[in-house]
Amino acid sequence: MGTIHTEQLTKHYGDTVALDGLDLTVERGELFGFLGPNGAGKSTAIRLLLDLIRPTAGRASILGLDCQADSVAVRAKVGYLPGDLRLYGGLTGQDTVELFSGLREHPVDTGYVRTLAGELELDLSKHANALSKGNRQKLGLLLALMSRPEVLLLDEPTSGLDPLLQHTVWNLLRREADRGATVFFSSHVMSEVEQVCERVAILRRGRLVAVETVAGLKGRALRHVGVTFAGAVPPPGAIDTPGVREIHRGGPTVEFEVAGEFQPLLVALADYHVTDLRTEQPMLDEVLLAFYTGAPR
Repeated sequence: MGTIHTEQLTKHYGDTVALDGLDLTVERGELFGFLGPNGAGKSTAIRLLLDLIRPTAGRASILGLDCQADSVAVRAKVGYLPGDLRLYGGLTGQDTVELFSGLREHPVDTGYVRTLAGELELDLSKHANALSKGNRQKLGLLLALMSRPEVLLLDEPTSGLDPLLQHTVWNLLRREADRGATVFFSSHVMSEVEQVCERVAILRRGRLVAVETVAGLKGRALRHVGVTFAGAVPPPGAIDTPGVREIHRGGPTVEFEVAGEFQPLLVALADYHVTDLRTEQPMLDEVLLAFYTGAPR
């Protein structure tokens, strides 16, 4: 069934459909990205998993526990970072850690908390209302990670962090997955998805439009290939083969757009003297833009 499992999970707010029939399974130890533009339904799905809101239809489970019927047991096994993190301004970071630790059945390892704080470059002696947005985010991450939960549900985990700290967080998430935790996080920052995730789900207007490996998504994308010839350049239309389209030519160089494998293009070029061939690996942003605009290719 998977660590996280949903069946036709749906949430309506009046006539507004926030999430529409989500069927999804995430396995143990997986780094899973939940992608979509703002308003796609990512935060709604995470809140439904934690029973912070109730579904209009469908069901969800975490570690075999029903997210509604067993919500307290589910939360005991989950580390959560909300997208709209709110902290008690009058408490220091250390006070906040102790407060949240006290809500857990088992005490949190204080040595591990200190290690995490050091890795995140977080000063726990400061009051929450004196922290910058980035430091509040670090504290939220520490609170999610400190109990070494079996499942991490993180809503935009690197929001507000500088690039160096983003890399630190990515390494922390990989470490959690390596010890067997399931890491499920929402994002609209494609570079972090490429860096961290093994598989991704893409949401658009509350509907699931794809579940793929990152490599699989990029493999489906259109790629640009520039070919430089010595001597005769193929006339327009000469490289006419399925999946290959000429898009520009200038002097000895012709640029093609390739969908799928390169083999058909290479076969078509065999009759010509090629001196250089350059290809651009598609960015995940380009691949996902097609899904977001409703025109997957």
